Amino acid sequence: MTRERTGKGIAVLALLVSLIALWTSILAYREAAGDRVLRDQVRALQGTLEGARKEMANLLERMEDLVRPAEQSRRVPPPGKSEGGAGVARSNP
Repeated sequence: MTRERTGKGIAVLALLVSLIALWTSILAYREAAGDRVLRDQVRALQGTLEGARKEMANLLERMEDLVRPAEQSRRVPPPGKSEGGAGVARSNP
């Protein structure tokens, strides 16, 4: 009779532990799903910010061209893109 009680007690304890594990996994799943939504929102915001950054760069470049139109022809090209041929160094007056 003692073994029957011990067996039932262990079975009840195992059931209780499994229910707690199930509850914990449900909470973790909910939190992970919420985390996924947040990541999607961050990605969308990053895309929007990247578009705004590009647009701002274009607008600033246009404003610079309007403010300094005479200096456009004297701009130094970026490194690696020489206009005067290979190996020709330019100096600005």
